[in-house]
Amino acid sequence: MTITRLIGWAACVFFAALSMTATVFATAQRSDILIYEGKEYFLHTNPLNEFLEKNSDIKVPETRMQITSLWRGYVATFEIRDGCLFIKDVRIPKGSDKETHELIWESVIDKIIKKEKDRRADWFSGLLVLPHGKIINYVHMGYASTFENYILLEIDKGKYVKERRLPGEAYWFFKKKQFELFRQTDEYKKLVEDLIKKGSSRDEAESFLEIFVIDYSKKILND
Repeated sequence: MTITRLIGWAACVFFAALSMTATVFATAQRSDILIYEGKEYFLHTNPLNEFLEKNSDIKVPETRMQITSLWRGYVATFEIRDGCLFIKDVRIPKGSDKETHELIWESVIDKIIKKEKDRRADWFSGLLVLPHGKIINYVHMGYASTFENYILLEIDKGKYVKERRLPGEAYWFFKKKQFELFRQTDEYKKLVEDLIKKGSSRDEAESFLEIFVIDYSKKILND
C-alpha cells in the first residue's frame, strides 16, 4: 500500500473517530516542545495531560485569550536530561503585541510544579512523537498533519528507554504493525470494553484505538 493510500485510509478512520474523544480538535494545534540531544522538537504528544489527570487539584491558570489553535490553553516545554524526562516550563498566552500582533507569553510553571526537584516527569509513561522535516500532508485538525521524518521515544515512569527513527512512510507501516501487536494485549481488550461501556460500538472502539495506537500502547512493541 502506498503512503498516499495509507494517508487516505487513515483520514477516513480519523474522521469516523472524531465524535469519540474530546482531545481531538477541529483546528491544527500548537505543539508542546521537547529538547532532545541538544535540538528543539515539536511534540505530537502532550505529557503534561497525564500529570494533570493524576493531580486533579492542580490546574493550569486560565488565560483570558481564546485561541482556536491552543484549546488546552498552554504550551509546555520538556527536556531529556541524564536519561530522564523533565518539564522545564509551562507558558500561557497573556496578550498580544499591539504592533506585531505576536503572542505575549507568561510562565506559570511555578504555579503547577513549584520545586525544581519535583519536575522530573516520573508521572509519565508512554511514547513521545517528534515529527520533523518537511510537512508531507497538512491537515487542519489536531496533530493530523504528516511529516517527512519521525522520532519515537519510549518513556517509562519518566525514564528514557529507547528511540526509534523512521521516515514518514515507514512511520505509517510502524503504526500498522504496532496496532496488530497491541490488539493481542490485555490492555487493548480492557480499553475496548471501557469504550463500549461508554457507548461506542466495538467497531468504533477498535477504529479509535487503531488511530490513536501510539497514545495508548505506551511501549514500542514492534522491534
